[in-house]
Amino acid sequence: MLMFAASMTALATSAWLTYATISFARRYGVGADEGIGVQKFHRHWVPRLGGVPIFVALASTMLVMAWVTRMEVFATIALIVCVLPAFAIGLLEDLTRRSGVLVRLVVTMLSASLGWWLLEGKLTRLDIPYVDEALVAFAPAAFVLTLIAGAGIAHAINIIDGYNGLSGFFVAVILLSLGWVAHQVDDVFLCRTAWLAAAATMGFLVWNFPNGRIFMGDAGAYLLGFLIALLSILLVTRHPEVSPWFPMLLVVHPVWETLFSMYRRSRRGWSEMGRPDALHLHSLVYRRVLKARRTDSRQGADSNAITSVYLWLVAVVCAAPALIYWRDTSVLVTLSVGFAVAYVLIYRRLLQSEPASAPSLTAPAGEPDSSIAER
Repeated sequence: MLMFAASMTALATSAWLTYATISFARRYGVGADEGIGVQKFHRHWVPRLGGVPIFVALASTMLVMAWVTRMEVFATIALIVCVLPAFAIGLLEDLTRRSGVLVRLVVTMLSASLGWWLLEGKLTRLDIPYVDEALVAFAPAAFVLTLIAGAGIAHAINIIDGYNGLSGFFVAVILLSLGWVAHQVDDVFLCRTAWLAAAATMGFLVWNFPNGRIFMGDAGAYLLGFLIALLSILLVTRHPEVSPWFPMLLVVHPVWETLFSMYRRSRRGWSEMGRPDALHLHSLVYRRVLKARRTDSRQGADSNAITSVYLWLVAVVCAAPALIYWRDTSVLVTLSVGFAVAYVLIYRRLLQSEPASAPSLTAPAGEPDSSIAER
């Protein structure tokens, strides 16, 4: 009952703070997202500060719960300290647009190193023969892998932040799933954190979907992406019965989207890997929806939200079997590989359907890829 009340409080707090953030940003003209670019699909003024109300709602309800229950007080404070660098560098990018991708990745790795030190968040198990033994025997390798996982998943969530409600729904499903398995293994702290984070994200979604009155921004994407990585590592580290491929299947879409995007860009030359384009899976789905609806500008805004609904199915399709087979590594590995294969086949089919006269889908030379919300 207390957990339900706390979750509803986090949701309501996040929703109210999101509205206040929209009003503040509009009044003082801060944190606005551009409406021009190959990855932009909105025409109205929108702040990209959604990470701020999510962070405040999550941190405040976590601290209150720790104080009320007198449980995991140090762990709660330590977790907030761990996510602060990732959140802060994302917020700096949202406000100034001057922190590059490499800087954000390095600072997010700092968050992962804090998780290693303060919470024993060490990725030492992949359920792969010989690899696990090597990770246990050689701590520096496990440390590097932990940093890559923390920064990589945070960046991957940012990559799919493309349409109204898309990344928010994915994050909520992933966090609810992590919380459910944490509940199954009686890990109160991880369960509480995951569900409060999911509730705070849902409060943001009230204003983000379907009309896109505020975007998650880099602060929200890096905050929630890193939090997912940290909770996943802690869940696997604390509970040997949980397969490390359980969280992998939950995040396989954003992770594979990131890896596949790096691969296809590198085929145009290594210098192209840092340039934005509109060739992500969600971008292709959007244009298919737009074409099918033969839209005007108003329907184009509706197509933005409809695109997210189509892609929500991906989150559900990945989460449902993960929740059933969270102990079974062999099944989870098979499903993860199957997703990658299906993704490539669907992607090629959508790309082949693009008309030859389609406008340029890549950014002009010299325009850096800030991996911002792709609208």
